[in-house]
Amino acid sequence: MKQYNLLLGITIVAISLTAITCFAALADGVEGVDGVVHDGFTPSKGTHMRKEILEALRKEVKGMHKNDVIFVVEYLKVLDGWAWIHTLPRSGDGTSRYEDISALLELQNNKWKVIELPCVEVDNPECIDDPAYFIKLKKRYPKIPNQILPEE
Repeated sequence: MKQYNLLLGITIVAISLTAITCFAALADGVEGVDGVVHDGFTPSKGTHMRKEILEALRKEVKGMHKNDVIFVVEYLKVLDGWAWIHTLPRSGDGTSRYEDISALLELQNNKWKVIELPCVEVDNPECIDDPAYFIKLKKRYPKIPNQILPEE
């Protein structure tokens, strides 16, 4: 009888942990019970997806500026093969800091590709500081899920 009670207790704990995990996943907007991501999600540090997104951005920056950088991620949301990221780039040794970098990425052929790197010039109507920037971005790329874009 004691063995039965122990087995029952373990089963209850396992079911409880599974339920908690499912509810936490739904609350964070990651894949839910129905297999659909509803609100977008932020890939956790160390995950394969996050590494791939950052590597795609790193290659883009290296190609443009010839700098090897590491990123401090301020914002990252992913949904339906699209990602929006805002980073604070640093030199590899962490001693130099560079201008913020934001980017729109799309998953193409199972690889993340930088689609747009917005300029950061102040008072330029084509740059990210323009209040209409995200409206124009959505017109250029109508399939972007609104859930990944930052609320400005």
